[in-house]
Amino acid sequence: MSESSGEKRFDPTPKKKRDAALKGDTLRSKEVSTAAAMSVGALMLAGIGPWLLDSLTGVARASFSFDIRTFEPTAHFARAAEAVLPPVLAIGLAVIAVTVTSQLLLGEGRFVPQNLKPKASRINPLSGLKRIFGLQGLIELGKSILKLALLGSIAAYWIALNLENLLGLGRGTFRGNLAFAWDAASGLVGMLVLGLLVIALIDYPLQRFQRNKRLKMSHQDLRDENKQTEGSPEVKMAQRQRQRDMARGSVASAMKDAQFLVVNPMHFAIALTYDPALAPAPVVLAKGRGETAMAMRELASEAGLPVLHYPQLARALYFTTRANQMVREELYVAIASLVAFVLSIKRGETPPRPAVEVPRAMRFDAEGKPEKTA
Repeated sequence: MSESSGEKRFDPTPKKKRDAALKGDTLRSKEVSTAAAMSVGALMLAGIGPWLLDSLTGVARASFSFDIRTFEPTAHFARAAEAVLPPVLAIGLAVIAVTVTSQLLLGEGRFVPQNLKPKASRINPLSGLKRIFGLQGLIELGKSILKLALLGSIAAYWIALNLENLLGLGRGTFRGNLAFAWDAASGLVGMLVLGLLVIALIDYPLQRFQRNKRLKMSHQDLRDENKQTEGSPEVKMAQRQRQRDMARGSVASAMKDAQFLVVNPMHFAIALTYDPALAPAPVVLAKGRGETAMAMRELASEAGLPVLHYPQLARALYFTTRANQMVREELYVAIASLVAFVLSIKRGETPPRPAVEVPRAMRFDAEGKPEKTA
């Protein structure tokens, strides 16, 4: 298939991913969130377990030992809640926090309010059938079967390890039975967490692959994005023209008295004049780089001023002399030869282009740094 057919075979650009995320299409993995939440829950159970176990033991004992004549259900439930709720809330808040954090990390730190908006496609029966029987539905079905098989196998293994002790519950002390049940449940949660981590490690790259495939771009998509990002050539040209018009206005008055221009050849421009009655040395009337330099070249062309291409000299003048200032003494000889050349042209002569030597100490690169000596 040719590129002109619009085949989407290029990986999505960062901008494409950002735009998709703003529309609600973020990287999602329920398995990663579930594994993270269960892992933190298991750690919290291991740390807060003794506190919660003591609370449950106290509530159980109070529930089985009370005087019916003085029993107050409201007060009893309030004491039970006061004992059990703090550790339960601590575990619940930690699980909620890690669930939200994992989703934000998967979504590149973005909260996407669009995902909260109601969508007709979510309640449309046809859309639902497509999701169920489509490729994505089959993938999710396969994942669910594999998850069930893995977690079911882990649970069966746990039961086989603890079956004898489970059947013997009730023969020991109440606290001993409660402690065993707690340890057994903690062991089961730990084993299930390992299974969920394995599932998450498989699901995460799969979700990344599916999202990248969903956001694939064609050549036309890349061109359109580049045009949006950098602007069309017409817009760029209009912007440059506006900048040049502004630059022309800033140097137009100074250029009226200029006798010639020294350029480099496009990046720098320096307008000079020499009038012994005003100053003993040539004077820089205006200088510029970029769009200002282009504007100065246009003005010089319109006024018929000589434009002399001397890159090293142009940089030396630009970085060592301010506007309305005489040139540096080290450049007198070079500028004097150009003044003589320009005057000869104005007299109608055709002199050879002069060779100009810029002192090594006055040589600069385009950033104004002294050129390195060999």
